[in-house]
Amino acid sequence: MLYQIFETQRSLMEPFADFAQAASKLYGQTNSPISQNPMAQRVSAGYDLLYRLGKDYEKPAFGIKSVEVEGTEVAIHERIEMDKPFCELRRFKRFTDDAATLTKLKAQPVVLIVAPLSGHYATLLRDTVKTMLKDHKVYITDWKNARLVPLSEGEFHLDDYVNYVQEFIRDLQSKYGNCHIMSVCQPTVPVLAAVSLMASRGEKTPITMTMMGGPIDATKSPTAVNNLAMNKSHSWFENNVIYRVPDNFPGAGRRVYPGFLQHTGFVAMNPDRHLKSHYDYFKDLIKGDNSSVDSHRDFYDEYNAVLDMDADYYLETINTVFQDFKLVRGTWEIKNPEGKLELVRPQDIRTTALLTVEGELDDISGSGQTEAAHKLCSGIVRQEHHHLEAKGAGHYGIFSGRRWRDVVYPHVKSFILEHNKGQGKSIVKPKAKVVAKKAAPVVAKAKASPVAKKAATKKTATAKK
Repeated sequence: MLYQIFETQRSLMEPFADFAQAASKLYGQTNSPISQNPMAQRVSAGYDLLYRLGKDYEKPAFGIKSVEVEGTEVAIHERIEMDKPFCELRRFKRFTDDAATLTKLKAQPVVLIVAPLSGHYATLLRDTVKTMLKDHKVYITDWKNARLVPLSEGEFHLDDYVNYVQEFIRDLQSKYGNCHIMSVCQPTVPVLAAVSLMASRGEKTPITMTMMGGPIDATKSPTAVNNLAMNKSHSWFENNVIYRVPDNFPGAGRRVYPGFLQHTGFVAMNPDRHLKSHYDYFKDLIKGDNSSVDSHRDFYDEYNAVLDMDADYYLETINTVFQDFKLVRGTWEIKNPEGKLELVRPQDIRTTALLTVEGELDDISGSGQTEAAHKLCSGIVRQEHHHLEAKGAGHYGIFSGRRWRDVVYPHVKSFILEHNKGQGKSIVKPKAKVVAKKAAPVVAKAKASPVAKKAATKKTATAKK
């Protein structure tokens, strides 16, 4: 019933939001007689703020038309490579007429970015994608809004998420021989599971895994987000946040965790910050500070656009990751497409190098939660374990903004490039070197130059061989 009430309220508010938008333009139009009123700028700003607060935010577009590759402007064509009921695999194909640049583009690594399915759209990683496109062939998982998926497509479980990731990896391997995989926030857990299952079956695994700000082990430095998931029972979540999609959507009748409830939770985490941001926006409109105004709009166009998550997937994620900690306890079994249960064993991963990234000030995935992946992936030689803590970066700062571009990305780029040279060259532990009581892998804190560190690591590994 709550979902229906929300939709009714939204429909009632829509004409008022449209009126506020029109009024704002009327008072703000310089050639309008009304705009000559001394208070016109303030009235225009007030109506604009009302419009922003009352409008419906739809899924944003990636909007990446071009990127610069070593001084050459390269056109970007976004297209869907694979269309699944709950997800689209998107490719950002690069085009150029410059022969030298084209040769460089063809030789660059292939990266699959697995975006979060945790409330926002994959466009939240727009900055991640745009930066990566300068040096990589980029694909991304674009998760669909569950309220737009008809009931005829069936349910969507956490197991399905893991199986989707494996299918996407195999698709890229069939086209390019192999690929690199990057997961941001929530997908670090299902991505590690997907690669683990492929390794256990003896399949080819990605050349590298880059895991950023995810809850691999949510027991470490739990945040407010973690505590909510840990301290409420499964029945509490099912009874308080799960609703059925109203009749006016293609997914009518589907059980979901609605996007509007998620958005309410996001805002409730920092209400003062959002209130101040909107007040500053109002003042910037009056001052005519277009740069700050545009920045505010860009951020909230993304932040306020939320999607519904299928109830089965959401509840299973809460249980698996934040309550039973099945990954770190070694008890997580996943049902494959054939219906067979398979145990997730990260220790079986041997031919994939691992990089974890955490933000020093991350208030969503606490310190050590992502780094915990190294202890689980004990089958990878210790020289291929790498960790970076981004000083001064919060959760979003590790994949978007200045710290992502200036601090995190150079390490990610160097890590992928160094391993891509061998195109999946085996990094299995030599059998003669295996020790039964071997200590946990030593995780290198990336403080020195990543290129210099890699060169030293390569020499050490060669000497051991």
